[in-house]
Amino acid sequence: MTQQPDINQLSATQLRVLAAELMASLEVKDRALVHSNALNDKLTQELAILKRHKFARRSEQLNTAQGLLLDELVDSDLAAIEAELEQAMSATEQTAKPKQKPKRSPLPRELPRTLIHHEPDNTQCRCGCQLKRIDEDVSEKLDYVPGEFTVERHIRGKWACDHCETLIQAPVPAQIIDKGIPTTGLLAQVLVAKYADHLPLYRQERIFGRAGLEIPRSTLAEWVGACGVQLQPLVDALRRELLTHPVLHADETPVSMLAPGKKKTHKAYVWAYCSTPFSELKATVYDFAPSRAGEHARAFLADWQGKLVCDDYSGYKAGFGKGIVEIGCMAHARRKFYDLHKANQSTLAAQALEYIGKLYEVERQAKDLPPDKRQAIREAKSRPLSDALHHWMIAHRTKVPDGSGTARALDYSLERWEALTRYLDDGSVPIDNNRVENQIRPWALGRANWLFAGSLRSGQRAAAIMSLIQSAKLNDHDPYAYLKDVLTRLPTQKNNAIDELLPHNWKPAIKV
Repeated sequence: MTQQPDINQLSATQLRVLAAELMASLEVKDRALVHSNALNDKLTQELAILKRHKFARRSEQLNTAQGLLLDELVDSDLAAIEAELEQAMSATEQTAKPKQKPKRSPLPRELPRTLIHHEPDNTQCRCGCQLKRIDEDVSEKLDYVPGEFTVERHIRGKWACDHCETLIQAPVPAQIIDKGIPTTGLLAQVLVAKYADHLPLYRQERIFGRAGLEIPRSTLAEWVGACGVQLQPLVDALRRELLTHPVLHADETPVSMLAPGKKKTHKAYVWAYCSTPFSELKATVYDFAPSRAGEHARAFLADWQGKLVCDDYSGYKAGFGKGIVEIGCMAHARRKFYDLHKANQSTLAAQALEYIGKLYEVERQAKDLPPDKRQAIREAKSRPLSDALHHWMIAHRTKVPDGSGTARALDYSLERWEALTRYLDDGSVPIDNNRVENQIRPWALGRANWLFAGSLRSGQRAAAIMSLIQSAKLNDHDPYAYLKDVLTRLPTQKNNAIDELLPHNWKPAIKV
């Protein structure tokens, strides 16, 4: 232990140095306290607003199904905020203000039980005597295999020494939800059903009821909210990993969002970013934002520099020329001619589709090749086709009237020709943006089931969990197996080893 100097023996210069050090230390602590207080105030205010909404009279404009959806989203938000508040509070504050927990009903006796014993590794007392087993603590957790509930009965024996009265017991295994009844298998099932199979919690409540146990959707919502908070660091790590790659896809799609306390929904957006089909990394990260403003794309990409495959939306353009290179989507160009041909059997559109079809045929031939060989084939086969298509478009543009459907289809490609053909210069760049459009489809499916996001927080939680689920699918993992294993390991995983749990690095540690 460092011995403190005697202040009476310090010189004036030493006293000034000491005073400066103390002032600097106090300033750092003051800034940390201000930040902590601001965070607590923000979360407390958000919690109060949600509670007022939860217990206030529901808007008559919401039908029964919409009301159930909103209730479960609010309950999830409440649980998430309380979990964040608990993390932000100091140990002293937690001790001074213990949280009141509702009394839990015992699990039904008729459910099958699996006994799991936890005993000390060594039953030899430090004094040299042999410990004796004198008692045990028993706790139960609810597990779920699709269609059937079981109970894990955890038995922790108590061992005591008659000589020195030492008492030892195996520690309680770390859990995602401390002192809760769900196993990681049940939590994974709820998350996958909600975010991969798009089953709202009120429907899951009915499904569980048919399987033999009724779990209130408010409880399910609390589990979802708590899991969202615990999984967020993993999603942050996945985003950091994605942004180390030089070629990315980006797209966005609207999602209705209902702000608590308001009677109408407004259009929010989920932005999707993913690696290319040619990348070793297989990952998708979603970002839920309250609008389609380009600032959200800039905030997500931050200082990233590279080639961005995207549509012609203006929100991405602020980054072009500042380290981000625009890569156009040939599928969008093709779609203009396809729609034109469908509408009036245009001969000109059919010719354009034939040219573009030949470009895609080259891509099919080269899809499994390394980037350098893919680029060589593109240079030999695709570039002559591209040049021919470009000259053909320019020649025919002068023959069609301005404002016609044919003119609009030609203008779309001609105005973006440089971006559309940049893929020819780099074998690691794809021809179109179809990769991310496929990744954004789960949100289109989800909209038909959950109708809207209840708040910005619930949308961001959905984006985070769906990022992990979709990335697990890209790496050929069963999302249930992946989440069950990750939720089991996450409470004891070291921060510097969090990348081991990312979908592209994951190797199961337990048998599912």
